[in-house]
Amino acid sequence: MLLYNNSMAGPFLRKPHKPISYHTSVFLRLANYLKLFWRLLIDRRVGFLLKLLPLAALIYMVSPLDWLIPVIDDLMIAWLAVYLFVELCPPEIVDQHRKAIEGVLEGKWREPPDEQHTDEEDIIEGEFHEKQ
Repeated sequence: MLLYNNSMAGPFLRKPHKPISYHTSVFLRLANYLKLFWRLLIDRRVGFLLKLLPLAALIYMVSPLDWLIPVIDDLMIAWLAVYLFVELCPPEIVDQHRKAIEGVLEGKWREPPDEQHTDEEDIIEGEFHEKQ
């Protein structure tokens, strides 16, 4: 992967996408990445030619052509196709889908008003007893 450097010139150099912030579970990370892949695949803003990359990998996986050990090369091709597909998608679309998967809400924080008025009908009288 090429690292971004402001001094380097070229149309193909850019910052890599920010990874999804994951919990410790490997399965959750994999599930979130597959969700991201699927959402990008069905997004109409992603170009058709870019969507051919995972399709070509799928065709290769089911074809009888195997150059290396059959299972290992199929898994490598599938992983590489999904990775390149996500990396080559437009960054703003990827970020939008990542935030939706992570549950990040857009907006600004605001402080509650200084004085909160409570009506009498909003107060509930009661007692609390803790079981021992």
